[in-house]
Amino acid sequence: MGCKFALGRLVITSVALETLHPEDVHAALQRHAVGDWGEVCEADREENELSLEQGFRLLSVYRDRNGCKFWIITEADRSATTILLPEDY
Repeated sequence: MGCKFALGRLVITSVALETLHPEDVHAALQRHAVGDWGEVCEADREENELSLEQGFRLLSVYRDRNGCKFWIITEADRSATTILLPEDY
């Protein structure tokens, strides 16, 4: 399955960079790009599907190999995708 949208410029917060394993981040980015939103609730999953059609922000939630939860957010204009921990938001 191919990418459903452009990721734009990739950005990672310093805390996420220090905390997350690079392979887990890479795998999550691949999942995010094809519309596998990870551990989002049903309402957020539905919002992401609408956002694909309407050009709104996209949010995915994943966990790394140590169970650390992190988010991937792609901006509405698809100019940037940010990897961050929930506490970075």
